[in-house]
Amino acid sequence: MTKSTHTPEYQLLVEILTDTRRKAGLTQQQVADRLGKPQSYVAKAEGSERRLDVVEFAKLSAAMDQDPTVLLQLLLARMEEQGVFL
Repeated sequence: MTKSTHTPEYQLLVEILTDTRRKAGLTQQQVADRLGKPQSYVAKAEGSERRLDVVEFAKLSAAMDQDPTVLLQLLLARMEEQGVFL
């Protein structure tokens, strides 16, 4: 069985989160500071070494000044575009 961090869907999520952080002009350290976590937490999430649950996703989104529902809608749209949607 494929680990969920290696699925095409999860890779899209990671790409969206990484792109969002970069477009916001934030470093991994700045996001980590906002979360009260070490920089490695963000690095592992962006590197697919750490799987995020829905609460962590929401907090990470907020730390980047983003609405998690908007990012989720973006994920769903990209999944559908790439044919990896249900």
